[in-house]
Amino acid sequence: MSLIDDIRAVVGERGLLLGAEAMRPYLTDWRGKLTGDAAAVVRPASTEEVAAVVRLCRRAGVPIVPQGGNTGLMGGATPFPGHDGILLSLGRMNRIIELDPVGYTMTVEAGCVLQTLQEAAASADRLLPLSLGAQGSCMIGGNLSTNAGGAQVVQYGNTRSMVLGLEVVLPSGEIWSRLRALKKDNTGYDLKHLFIGAEGTLGIITKAVIKLWPKPKDVATAWAAVPDPQAAVELLSLAHAASEGNVTSCELLHRLELDGVMQHIPGVQDPLPRRDTFYVLLEWSSARPVAEGRESMASRLEQFLGEAMEQGLVLDAVIAQNDAQAANMWRIRESFAESGRAGPPAISFDMSVATSRIPDFIARATVAARAVLPGIRPSPIGHIGDGNLHFNFKAPEGMSREAFAQYTDPVTRAFNDLIADFGGSISAEHGIGSVKIGELAYYAPEVELDVMRAIKRALDPDNLLNPGKIFSL
Repeated sequence: MSLIDDIRAVVGERGLLLGAEAMRPYLTDWRGKLTGDAAAVVRPASTEEVAAVVRLCRRAGVPIVPQGGNTGLMGGATPFPGHDGILLSLGRMNRIIELDPVGYTMTVEAGCVLQTLQEAAASADRLLPLSLGAQGSCMIGGNLSTNAGGAQVVQYGNTRSMVLGLEVVLPSGEIWSRLRALKKDNTGYDLKHLFIGAEGTLGIITKAVIKLWPKPKDVATAWAAVPDPQAAVELLSLAHAASEGNVTSCELLHRLELDGVMQHIPGVQDPLPRRDTFYVLLEWSSARPVAEGRESMASRLEQFLGEAMEQGLVLDAVIAQNDAQAANMWRIRESFAESGRAGPPAISFDMSVATSRIPDFIARATVAARAVLPGIRPSPIGHIGDGNLHFNFKAPEGMSREAFAQYTDPVTRAFNDLIADFGGSISAEHGIGSVKIGELAYYAPEVELDVMRAIKRALDPDNLLNPGKIFSL
């Protein structure tokens, strides 16, 4: 009996996809830039089926690429060309096992779509604060495996900080389960953090216990034009105290990206009539409902922005008057990646530096990139509340995609060298995958890479789980 027949006996016909047409959606990344191969796409329906498939593949020496919603940007869930192993999709494992509103937790399977979990939490008057542009299709297992960030890290932390317990299928096929809703547990190494952010190279996450928060009852969302990034950072610094620690999100926006959304995304409206280069999308929220005699978040935010205008930190601003206006502001922000695919050629980066150093970094990065290519157009955007910029450089006006492509490597080297000088990170929230292996090898201390390789060899000595990702053995 062949390996495929053995796998079919475990997952059934519904859990096995063969043939190019059936497998195509799983073998190409979201951007459409990376495509790989696989002998089969396997879709198990339980942790036990995952474990059985892993044992079969280990016995046969066949590699496995785990995949969630296939929304990653670094190729972490895409098999490489010539990959002769299987792709293991967690999409059928999509049960909410328990929602505990008293304990503020939910226990879920890895294939649950993030938005489904957000809605389930909201129905119980709770909040799952992980918020991403891809939340309608990304899956929580992928979010955990990449330690996803998003728009509310400034208030709630990234995915790692939302996890209390995990269940993981190890490369041996054994099941390690610590689905415990414990906030305190000092019994040795906290192993769950080994698998969060490991991009499926150390184990396959199958279930998780996720922390919840009170559902916000009083939310204020504002769109403000600011003179420059320095004003944006100062505005954020003042907002923490003015909001009494209730800054939920703070996003830096750039006119080039806003113009792209206006051109390519139907149904959105520019929040302000004037044209400026930099904007801030600022949101404050409280779990306390608006009550008589208590000032609302919107009122406090309006007063704060008025004072900021007097100080020259804000040029103009508008506060959303209803949910539709707030949704329009967030749709603009979350559409930057989609509109960018339809726009001019660009070199894009996902990086972080200390928040207070963002203005200096933007200025020096612009100079460094223009030293390589005069006329290149910077459009830095991102989550300035946590120091994470999605720094894009668009081609000079009229330059072809082919001509611009020759500048990718020198711009990348100049940019990443500057990140290193600032003590920053070349991947703030998107991970390494296959795209940034060379950059991590270039910038990471050798001792750091050696430790990571030692962990990988200890857990996966045959290098069968997601080979060719993060680093080379």
